[in-house]
Amino acid sequence: MDARREAEPAKNPTTAERASERELVVTRSFDAPARIVFEAWTRPELLQRWWVPKSCGATLASCEADVRVGGQYRFVFTHPEAPQPMAFFGRYLEVVPPARLVWTNEEGGENGQVTTVTFEERDGRTRLVMRELYPSKEALDEAVASGSTSGNSESFLQLDDLLEALGSRAGLA
Repeated sequence: MDARREAEPAKNPTTAERASERELVVTRSFDAPARIVFEAWTRPELLQRWWVPKSCGATLASCEADVRVGGQYRFVFTHPEAPQPMAFFGRYLEVVPPARLVWTNEEGGENGQVTTVTFEERDGRTRLVMRELYPSKEALDEAVASGSTSGNSESFLQLDDLLEALGSRAGLA
């Protein structure tokens, strides 16, 4: 890990806390305007560049996202040790650029959570709050135990790198 990456967690730490028996809340600030952070969450070609923590060894092989109310998404991951690709999919319930996204996580069946991400800009920086509401305490317990709720810190460091690259390109949307 380079010195910049080691310094960033203290500058922009990722916090995750269980807000209730059914809700996990992840918070992080980014050194970029909300419209650019929002685009990184909604444009498939950008999502593919940061979504999967590199250390897990998985690849986001396919990323489809029709980011509009009622639109669907489908992310397909591959891993060298997995016999089959893993698909994550759902639909968008709310899309309010560049402030709010809400989507379902339907691959979990009845245990799938609803994810809400808000983007609050202040002085050119964006505070992101991601809330994952599970249908039961047991579903959240299972997600935490499986490790599926970890990895945000690394993904967000990768998002920092992407935002830095995008910020250096004048005229991004």
